[in-house]
Amino acid sequence: MIEEIGRIAVKVSGREAGKKCVIVDVADKNFVLVTGPKQLTGVRRRKANVKHLAFTSHRIEIKRGASDEEVVKALEAAGLIDYMKSEVKVELKALA
Repeated sequence: MIEEIGRIAVKVSGREAGKKCVIVDVADKNFVLVTGPKQLTGVRRRKANVKHLAFTSHRIEIKRGASDEEVVKALEAAGLIDYMKSEVKVELKALA
């Protein structure tokens, strides 16, 4: 299952499009709880539709429902702080 706890994803729609986040809980097959954390990437803790996420190959070791502080510590341990701060350009496709 690619939408697993600790998986790093990129938001592809909404006001946070292009920003990276970490999955901290899986609600069901369509929704996950993500966090940036906000002070690091600008993504606040919220429920997100998996259709609005692009999953990366990066994963960190955290427990279900981990706090933002625990997520930051795990990102530091994995050496992914600079990776998380970088933003991805997301192109919007026009609906025809």
